[in-house]
Amino acid sequence: MPDAATAVLTKPPAAPAVTPNDFRTARLIALLAGLLGALFALATPFLPVTQTTAVLKWPQSGTLGNVQAPLMSQVPIDLKATIPCETIAQLPERGGMLLATAPPQGDRAALEAMFVRVSESSVDVIDRNAVVVSADRSRMGECTSLTISSDSERTYAAFAGLTKQVERPVEGAAPGTTELVTVPVEGQLGGDLRPQVVGVFSDLKGAAPAGLSFDMTVDTRFSSSPTAIKLIAMISAVLCTLIALAALARLDSSDGRGHRRFLPANWLKPTWADGAVIGTLLLWHFAGANTSDDGYILSMVRVAPHAGYMANYFRWYGVPEAPFGWYYYVIQVFSEISTASPWVRLPALACAILCWLVISREVVPRLGRGVRTSKVALWTGGLVFLAFWLPFDNGLRSEPVVALGALLTWVSIERAIATGRLLPAAVAILVAAFTLAAAPTGLMCVAALLAGIRPMVRIVVRKHRHFAALGAGRWGSTLPLLAPIAAAGVLVLTVVYSDQTFAGIQEANRVRQVTGPNLAWYEDYLRYYYLFVETVDGSLSRRFAFLVMLLCLFTTMLVLLRRRQVPGIASGPTWRLMGVVFGTIFFMMFNPTKWTHHFGAYAGIAGSLAAVTAVAVSASALRARKNRAIFLAGLLFVLAIAFSGINGYWYVSSFGVPWFDKRISLHGYQSNTVMLMLFGLALALVGWYTLREDYTAPQPSAKTARGRRIRRFAAIPLTVVAALMVALEVLSLVKGAVSQYPAYSLARSNFDALGGSTCGLANDVLVEPDPNGGRLAPIIDPAHPPTDPADPLAGVDPVGFAPNGVPNDLSADSVEVKPGTGNTSTQSVGAAFAEGQSAGTGGGQGALGVNGSTVALPFGLDPATTPILGSYQNGVQQPANVTSSWYGLPARSADRPLVVISAAGRILSFDDTGAMKYGQSLTVDYGKHLPDGSVQKLGTYLPRDIGPFPSWRNLRVPLDEIAPEADAVRIVANDPILIGDQWLAFTPPRMPKLQTLNSLLGSQQPILLDWAVGLQFPCQRPFDHENGVAEVPGYRILPDRPLAISSTNTWQAEEFGGPLGFSQMLAKSVTVPTYLKDDWARDWGSLERYDQYDRNAVPAKLETGTTTRSGFWSPGSLRVF
Repeated sequence: MPDAATAVLTKPPAAPAVTPNDFRTARLIALLAGLLGALFALATPFLPVTQTTAVLKWPQSGTLGNVQAPLMSQVPIDLKATIPCETIAQLPERGGMLLATAPPQGDRAALEAMFVRVSESSVDVIDRNAVVVSADRSRMGECTSLTISSDSERTYAAFAGLTKQVERPVEGAAPGTTELVTVPVEGQLGGDLRPQVVGVFSDLKGAAPAGLSFDMTVDTRFSSSPTAIKLIAMISAVLCTLIALAALARLDSSDGRGHRRFLPANWLKPTWADGAVIGTLLLWHFAGANTSDDGYILSMVRVAPHAGYMANYFRWYGVPEAPFGWYYYVIQVFSEISTASPWVRLPALACAILCWLVISREVVPRLGRGVRTSKVALWTGGLVFLAFWLPFDNGLRSEPVVALGALLTWVSIERAIATGRLLPAAVAILVAAFTLAAAPTGLMCVAALLAGIRPMVRIVVRKHRHFAALGAGRWGSTLPLLAPIAAAGVLVLTVVYSDQTFAGIQEANRVRQVTGPNLAWYEDYLRYYYLFVETVDGSLSRRFAFLVMLLCLFTTMLVLLRRRQVPGIASGPTWRLMGVVFGTIFFMMFNPTKWTHHFGAYAGIAGSLAAVTAVAVSASALRARKNRAIFLAGLLFVLAIAFSGINGYWYVSSFGVPWFDKRISLHGYQSNTVMLMLFGLALALVGWYTLREDYTAPQPSAKTARGRRIRRFAAIPLTVVAALMVALEVLSLVKGAVSQYPAYSLARSNFDALGGSTCGLANDVLVEPDPNGGRLAPIIDPAHPPTDPADPLAGVDPVGFAPNGVPNDLSADSVEVKPGTGNTSTQSVGAAFAEGQSAGTGGGQGALGVNGSTVALPFGLDPATTPILGSYQNGVQQPANVTSSWYGLPARSADRPLVVISAAGRILSFDDTGAMKYGQSLTVDYGKHLPDGSVQKLGTYLPRDIGPFPSWRNLRVPLDEIAPEADAVRIVANDPILIGDQWLAFTPPRMPKLQTLNSLLGSQQPILLDWAVGLQFPCQRPFDHENGVAEVPGYRILPDRPLAISSTNTWQAEEFGGPLGFSQMLAKSVTVPTYLKDDWARDWGSLERYDQYDRNAVPAKLETGTTTRSGFWSPGSLRVF
């Protein structure tokens, strides 16, 4: 046995020579399996599917009852109707509705639906407000039937057997020569004028007469499932791709080296940085802000199992999310277990933790020895990663998986380059393809692939030459290497088109493009413009994250350009990392929408870039003091711009957060101004160092103790600033939760969910189901009886107040919609103004009331028992004042926490931020009812008023904020201002019995949850849709008014294929009074009840079947105008 010295000097035995036969089988398998896998995947979109067909036939069950069938596509593929003319005689002489596809009083029904109307003198077929054909009612005895048909080509109607004489020119005769000819009574509208259908309605009653029919083909093109052949092809594609990748792994081993282990040593060993980053992510998961589309996505995934596919649901006529959106199916799996917010957001938390593990274990070591060994670099990367992740990615949107996918793609490419192997490259392409299929922002993975394409080509060429030298031939040495990679790249098609066809997805893309928003690539500047608008989408935290990434990008790039090779930094991987950022900026131009939330995809790459920047700055800092000052100045400038944004978060996430609607300031000093002044001082320092540069001693060597300290801590400003920003974000939300308690906050709701209370905001919103049930009895003071005993609201000698002192138009003040606000229907430069108010609060005339008022009352208040007084006067305004009679309060109880006054006009109040809203005085006196019948006044309270002016709303007096012994209240109103818009009106105080929204609505009935609120109401069931027909919701839950009128009302509107197109066509909306428990001045949102125009209409029964459709089949274009 040789000794140690001999063993060291002895050469290792030579590896056995590689022969052509060694890898022939692997090459053949890689080639065949790769090509077959690619072909099977490419064939998937075009292979047949089994489509569920649906036809609505009416009358149903032999009777003429009305049916509801709101179509997700709004219009059918085609419809045909036949009405015997003899049935017209069944209608009264004044006429009626013979047939309609919507209730005539429905919103936009006249513009969108079809009506067959009978008047005293005529029978008219009207489609989309255009007359198709008309005939005299007196001649109906001459016709046999009225036939109607409508498809994408034309809409046609004819009275069979009925003719008329028309005068027309004689062909070939002299000009002006005419003749009378007999023609059928028929009409036609050319083009696609198919009517919107929300049901079938008729004034005819009783048994269905013979010959009456209405047949409609529902558009169910997206209700499909894979056929057996398509399923076999998809499974074959997966298996062949896996086999091809295994063969590629075998071919990689032709260099005689073994495969690197998947997870390097110490990969799972925890560090202090892991504890800080993952701990912050866990805290933010429960206390942190959510993202804008969480409710949107949760509603989609909850409805998808019933619908059979993942429809967009809130817009675009019910088209599927494909080709993007497989990630939502992951969330769907979680939602089928529980819809609680902390649970359904676990995939995002998992992505965050994996991103950090990849950054710290894979990316940082790859960027060079200096980055790998620097704790400052690691902490800086982690903190910048957190600064990006917290404001962008704590929700259900797809940016978290894109951020992870981009990191994995870059890491896989780097492993391929480092090892000279193609299997990691194939994995990179596979990950990139699936990331792109998750969201359009997945194009950043293409940037990662392009950044590494040159070294990858070298690897392919080297292996090609290697196998060619073994006699494999020109193509036999190349195609086996590329076929598995191609199969990996197209395998994602089996997921994208698993249950949809090529033609169906093409139509879905067309609908989204036509409906919009769909901006051109050259309009991508809007995305960056929106980042600098004072909205939540341009908030302080979002600005800082993106701008600090740009600072790191350009700092590192300039250092590398100047010094070429920086000690401790691997130039190749660093340049490729920066290439991902530049490539992503380019590819993001082609996204059809330009929202700032897309920046969340940068989170992983930004953290990685920050780590290498920490080393680049320390290396450059050794050259000159001014370099440190320049970087500090850049960082302060980033802070100055970032702090010019508000400290806002989306919807309920902002509850209680300091400065949620304004820039941060302390004692009147604006934070952005302070940062700008510090930036100026840093610039002065740069100038000072520049002037002294030639006269000072050179910087100490990196080998000295001082040089090592400078190198280690030069990047500390970035680290500290990132840490402070993360702390500011976390503490802002924690402070919000603390200040809100015991009222609703996101953190309290999430922690409640851990204890089993998973219904979120629905447990804190209190509803007044019966506004007429809380009336207070007036107290008649014997010493001061009311002037009119029948009207105690007017009190003694009212001045200027009258029962009809309310203008007809109570439209609420418009709201400024700043550009870039998420999910507004249009994207543009400059502010817009949105108008709207809660249903039923916009004024008008109603029934004669108890005190002679004809003002339309809101909230379902009964005019027979509810008087009104108002100070509005026609002509010249006069001063007005009134003090009502006292009203007795019943015994206090937990379910009666408020005294409520329905009021309109402009009333002095203070909002939930303490800001004064100017108006006229309306206060509530509270007192103690004495034995002699009088009332002793104990104090005065200014009611809480959430607005908006001047529409009807409910003023609130929390009983726990007035004297506990008070048992009477009265209203004191004063309007001395003579300006026309300064008036006020009110109804008597009431003390309603409240119940939670969750107990009122339950979890079974269908609800229209606006896209912004779904995550906050996880126990309420969003209305389902199946086979192209939607359920009819009984209620609608809206967010706060500014968000509702600027975003949800418009995004979900009829003209964009949203659910408001049928819900408001079928029913009248009535606002139900609601209040946020223990946060009475908060505009949390609103609840609307849908009172159906036809309460007797029932859901239609569809005749369904199945048929096989090829991947190219299409029933025609959806009607999108």
